[in-house]
Order: sequence, then structure tokens, then C-alpha cells
Amino acid sequence: MHDARETAHSSARECRRETCTILPRWTTIAGDRLSQEATLSHALQDLASAGVAVWLDDLSRPRIQSGSLARSVEQGEIVGITTNPTIFDKAIGAGSGYDGQLKDLALRGTSIGETLRLLTAWDVRAACDILRPVFDRTGQRDGRVSIEVDPRLAEDAERTAGEARGLWWLVDRPNLFIKIPATQAGLPAITEVLSDGISVNVTLIFSLERYRAVLGAYMAGLEQRIAKGGSLDGIESVASFFVSRVDTEVDRRLGEITAHGNGKDLSAEAARLRGQAAVANSRLAYEIYEQTLASPRWQALVAKGARPQRLLWASTGVKDKAYEDTRYVIELVAPDTVNTMPEATLRAVADHGKVRGDTVRGNYASAHAVLNDLHRFGVDIGDVARTLEAQGVASFAKSWEDLIASVKAQLEKAGASVMPAGAVAPAGHDVGRDHAQPQPASGARA
Repeated sequence: MHDARETAHSSARECRRETCTILPRWTTIAGDRLSQEATLSHALQDLASAGVAVWLDDLSRPRIQSGSLARSVEQGEIVGITTNPTIFDKAIGAGSGYDGQLKDLALRGTSIGETLRLLTAWDVRAACDILRPVFDRTGQRDGRVSIEVDPRLAEDAERTAGEARGLWWLVDRPNLFIKIPATQAGLPAITEVLSDGISVNVTLIFSLERYRAVLGAYMAGLEQRIAKGGSLDGIESVASFFVSRVDTEVDRRLGEITAHGNGKDLSAEAARLRGQAAVANSRLAYEIYEQTLASPRWQALVAKGARPQRLLWASTGVKDKAYEDTRYVIELVAPDTVNTMPEATLRAVADHGKVRGDTVRGNYASAHAVLNDLHRFGVDIGDVARTLEAQGVASFAKSWEDLIASVKAQLEKAGASVMPAGAVAPAGHDVGRDHAQPQPASGARA
């Protein structure tokens, strides 16, 4: 255990020395924030010193082709990237930068599902190549880029595992993470994929109970890998624990309870608890992480070369403008963690974030008190987590369907004919004169 944790700490120190010392000023060019004059960012330096890896929760073709992403990496602003269906829906839906590839795919008659995967895999592969120096320099810890399985498969473990293996093959980069939702059905898929030697970003974790199950799935995957005679070398994982959405839902329920109650005392207690749940919930996840690292089961895996599954704080953009825009970064500083930030949050932290060192490990008692108080007030955190998981899966599934619709429209714009099932006749091809069947859709249900 000591060796694995020391490796992670060494990576953080190396990141501080070599990749996390400079932050650019920002200017808008073609919809992206491109780095220009480099200035020191004390906040990013302080995060790296505390063991926090800063990743960007965004990716697009213009960001890659303009050189913006490469400059951000070279200047030490970020050491990893996460993506999700919503991010790609926004990027590809905008159309910019994808025209040439879409035209070629339209001429080939590539199905909608395959087109979608080729577009997203190109972006992720290019990002992996840009981040490869970070990957090598940090002992394969950072420099990672995530791509998510089709979220519509979240309740189908077998198909999720199959898609994960397909994406691993398609992108074909060692610094790739395959994102798999932490649904109950997703847990066995996570174990299976890890046992195949594939690195996984477990996403959409909202509850402490589910986080414990994710840790169990991770260790089971490594154990199965060893049992099959496989090596643990190169296998990494992060557990994406969602933050801000918890406050949004809990605050909403506090408001409802107050509206149906009576008395100033009720309102005062609700006001005191407002905006406290997300940070408290996340801090207690880190407590579980530390307990797991001390367990005999984990120590046995460390002896065989296992590396800890780091907690990754996701959904760290503040949704309630009444809250400080850096709170889900500054209040969740702890060793060996990742914080993936949307661009606005990253800029806010760099501009005026005030890192106070470790803000997690000394606050377990107060975090337990917050969740206990919420329970007494009538807020069921378990039900909150179940609600948010269902909403998250549904939201990403909708983004996937929207992305399919966008790809369909752009293929048609490029001259291809799209069939009802998602098959595509090549651009310039007269379907009526050819009895050959068009390619079947791959993954498309449009």
C-alpha cells in the first residue's frame, strides 16, 4: 500500500515541477479559449502540490486542430481529459471541424452508428497523442483521455463490456480510459473489462453505497486478471464521483420541505444545510477510499502491482450562482485525487481560486454530521442518489440520440441517403438503381 501511494504522490510532485506551473491568459478564437500569454497560476501549482490532478471536462475537433489543446497541455494547465455524450453532442452538432471527415464517410456510405464512433474516436485518439508526454512522464498515471460506452446500454452488462472492448480496439492508445456508468448492471461489466486489461473510468457515482460497490468491482477485476495469468501493468482506473448535482437536488428538496412546513426554525435549519450535502458526501467517499487502501484485500493486490483507483471529482461546475464558483474544487482538495473541470470552472480556479491545502481529511466528522442532519430533516440521501443516477443515464442517452440525429443530418447534407434503420447509401448513389443493400447501422437506433 505504501509503495502504491508513494508512486501517486511522486506523480503529483512531478506534475508540479514539470506540467502544472503555467496558466495562460485567455482569448476567444473560433469558439475556443486559446492560450496566449503564459502567466503563473498559483492555484494550479497549489492543487498539484496537494496531489490533485487537474483534467479538462471537454473536447472538440476545433480545440484539437487549432492547437489550443496542445498549448494547454504544454503550458501545464491540464494533465487529462474527460468526455461524455453531451460534450460530443455539442461539439459534433456545431459541425465546425468535422466537415471533411463527414464528407468522406458520406461517400463511403458508412452507417450512422459507425460514423458516430469514427468521429468521436478520432478526437479521443488525437487527444491521447497530445497527452502522451504527460502519460509517460507521470508513470502512466495521468495523460489520460476518456471515451464513454453507449449510455443506452447502461442496464446491459454483456453489451456494455462488448462495446468497451470495441472502443479499446478502435482508439488503440494505452492512455485511454473507457467510461462505464456505475449502474447496478454496470458493475459486472466493469469487473469483466478490467480483467481483460482495459483501463476504466467508472462514471455516474452519486452514493457512498454505490462507491463501495465500485471499489469492490475494481478489486474483483484485478483479482480475476491475476487469476487468468495476466499482468496488472498499465491498468489504471478512476471512480468519477459526481458533486454539484447532489447540492442541486438536495437544495430542491430542502425548499420543498420548508414550503410545506411552518416556523422560522425550520427555515433557518434548511438555510444552514443548503449547499452542504455535495461536499460532505464527497468527503465521506474519500474516507471510504482511505479505509479501502488499509484493507488486507487491497494490500494483497498492491503486492502484485495494483495501483489505487483514484477518486475523480466530476460535475464540479457550480450550478447555483449563489455559491462560490470554485467551491467544488477548493473544498475537495486531497492527495491522489483528480478534479475534472469544465472550462469556466478551470478559468475561475486559475483566476481567483485560493487553495488552502487538504480540505477533506480533517473534515470527516463534520461531513457525517451534515448527512445526519439532512436525514433528520427528512432528506433521504439514498433516494437522492437513485434519482440522480436515473436522471444522469437518461440525460446522456438523450444526448446520444441527439448526436445520432445530428450525424444523420450532416450525412444527408453531405449528399448521403439515410435509411430509417440508420443504414446509409453513399453520396451520389442512386438507391433505386442498385439492388445491393446499404450497410446496416452499427449501434444506431435512430
